[in-house]
Amino acid sequence: MPPRRLAHETRVALWALAGGAPGAALALWLLWSQEHRPGVRLTATVVIVAAWIGCVLALRERVARPLQTISNLIAALHERDYSIRARDARTDSPLGLALLELNTLTDALRRQRFDAIEATALLRQVMESIDVAVFAFDPEGRLSLVNRGGERLIGLAEPRALGRSAAELGLAAALEGDSPRMLELALPGRARRWEARRGVYRWEGRPHRLVVLSDLTRSLREEERLAWQRLVRVLSHEINNSLAPIKSIAGTLRERGADAERRDPELDEGLQIIESRAEALGRFIQAYARLARLPRPHPTRVEISAIAHRVAALERRLPVALEGGPALTLEADRDQLEALLINLVQNAADAALETSGGVRLAWGLEDGVFALTVIDDGPGLSDTSNLFVPFFTTKPGGTGIGLALSRQIAEAHDGSLSLENRRDARGSVATLRLPRTRVVGGHRDA
Repeated sequence: MPPRRLAHETRVALWALAGGAPGAALALWLLWSQEHRPGVRLTATVVIVAAWIGCVLALRERVARPLQTISNLIAALHERDYSIRARDARTDSPLGLALLELNTLTDALRRQRFDAIEATALLRQVMESIDVAVFAFDPEGRLSLVNRGGERLIGLAEPRALGRSAAELGLAAALEGDSPRMLELALPGRARRWEARRGVYRWEGRPHRLVVLSDLTRSLREEERLAWQRLVRVLSHEINNSLAPIKSIAGTLRERGADAERRDPELDEGLQIIESRAEALGRFIQAYARLARLPRPHPTRVEISAIAHRVAALERRLPVALEGGPALTLEADRDQLEALLINLVQNAADAALETSGGVRLAWGLEDGVFALTVIDDGPGLSDTSNLFVPFFTTKPGGTGIGLALSRQIAEAHDGSLSLENRRDARGSVATLRLPRTRVVGGHRDA
């Protein structure tokens, strides 16, 4: 074991003792070599030795105190405490100049810390404002950062999401493959097509992976809606102008044929078909116009319990069981939300009547996200890929716009609508989700 080295101030004190030793020895030799009284000799000896030792200790303190000050300043910088300043910082001495430089360094680090805090706050604000989902994963694949868009997508608040793996969050596919690329993710917030971009950044010397998911579905549907509007303007004008006289003439001819002495059954049937098909085509165009011209929502405060009871009472074919939930107030367009729920309950009732089953309606909060479910005991869904395609229907006489219109209403409220088969039993479940910003008040029932 190597010998322990003496402290710097101790070595300085020893050198001071060594430097003063010749003078002290000379003074004592002169004192004791001459004739003096013993009391004088003893007193003078004590004074000489005390002055010698006192000067050495004072020198040691003068050396140690500035070093302790510098050490405390550096320790404070290490702890990111920039409030401590050194005194006697000046430019006319090497020690004062060192203390002045430490004070200058402290001020610079303090400004850099404030700049970093402000930049981080700005970055956080930008992340919360942009309409994309941002995730950051540490080298172990654990979530270390998420914005509000990401919280809505995975259906978890940040405190509950941090530390979970990408596989647990359903984002494993976003960490693989090329970048950028399109992918489909089935997540609690919504199941849509996304553009995934990845990048790498370093935090505290460790590489982290940044994943940015941009929702392509909304942009594609907006372009689709604009195309519908342009098409409807052309079709409505041209087809309606032709359908009205066709229907009128067919009806007139059929009435004249009925009054004739010799009635031609084939002619009468053909005219009836022309009239009925013209009427059906007119309904088709009206349904198309309704889907393409959905007005923007006008939010008001809506009590979900009241609207659920009203929608359930409108279904007369079978009773709709309300499983209840918390008493919540939403910020939504009352008429559009009611139309959405009526359509979901009607579809569920149509399915339940096929198997003499029932329909249940429930709502609640899932990590702050409002979720309303309409569950039926029907035969289930045979094909879920075309459910929200406009004008696709499996019901006789159906228009095929109910689910497409309902989803458009949900997305206009920044939410999502899904319809899938039940996992626990036969039947299907429709789920409406609205973000936490739409929940403006409520409490849980006792």
